Amino acid sequence: MIQSMTGFGRATLVLPKKKITVEAKSLNSKQIDINTRIPSFYKEKELDVRSYLSSTLRRGKIELAIFVENTGTDSQHKINQELVATYMTSLQEVGAGNVQTGELLSMAMRLPDAMKVEQQDFDKDEWLAVMNVVEEAVAALVDFRKTEGLSLEKDIKAQIATIERLHNEVPKYEQERINTIKSRISSKLADVLQSVDFDRDRLEQEMIYFIEKLDVSEEKVRLKNHCSYFIETMNSEESNGKKLGFISQELGREINTMGSKANHTEIQKLVVQMKDALEKIKEQTLNVL
Repeated sequence: MIQSMTGFGRATLVLPKKKITVEAKSLNSKQIDINTRIPSFYKEKELDVRSYLSSTLRRGKIELAIFVENTGTDSQHKINQELVATYMTSLQEVGAGNVQTGELLSMAMRLPDAMKVEQQDFDKDEWLAVMNVVEEAVAALVDFRKTEGLSLEKDIKAQIATIERLHNEVPKYEQERINTIKSRISSKLADVLQSVDFDRDRLEQEMIYFIEKLDVSEEKVRLKNHCSYFIETMNSEESNGKKLGFISQELGREINTMGSKANHTEIQKLVVQMKDALEKIKEQTLNVL
């Protein structure tokens, strides 16, 4: 089955003094492009996270964010008391002792480094719990991709069925097409051959070559085979958007060649409709993993 490259997943971990939320999102991309937002006290594990995302999600523009909310009484942010006291003393001197303590404190707290952030030590046990939540969020994203993939599969198969239906309508116009071409050639030859000498054997050879150039039998066979191969690839266990893109290109070649050889209004109309269905397929396969 196929998967979409678009997805979203979220998971949450509640610890005694923290609430940790992990969000994972993916969008279309030809390759894998990973962007992470990880708190500084988990930074040493960023490479491990990126490696896990790369191996699990394979393609897409991936964004993963870890949010940490402090739910306890302790806080990383502490007042730099010594520095604030120094600021207040300096401000009092500038104000010649005419500034009230409350105003001094308010001004001092707005000055640089009045608040300091205490660096947390890395906790291995906590990180194991966090990594489990990362995996939960990614698993939710993958489930989202699979669900989107089912919708993509339904739409793409409908367009392939449209191409096959239109392809099956071509034969009913071929006899009329052949008769029209024969009549046109015969009329032109009758006018030309009355006034010039010609080599009949050479003429027959050229006519056979010309008629073969207008034959679309091979294109019809190859188009049918490409449609079957496309469905076979979609139904395989591994989602492969790039391979589907390559098959789409081959479908386009056969449809275009059929159109250039057609020389028949109704067949060309069928070709235009096949091209329209193929463009929709190409748009959808861009989002297939």
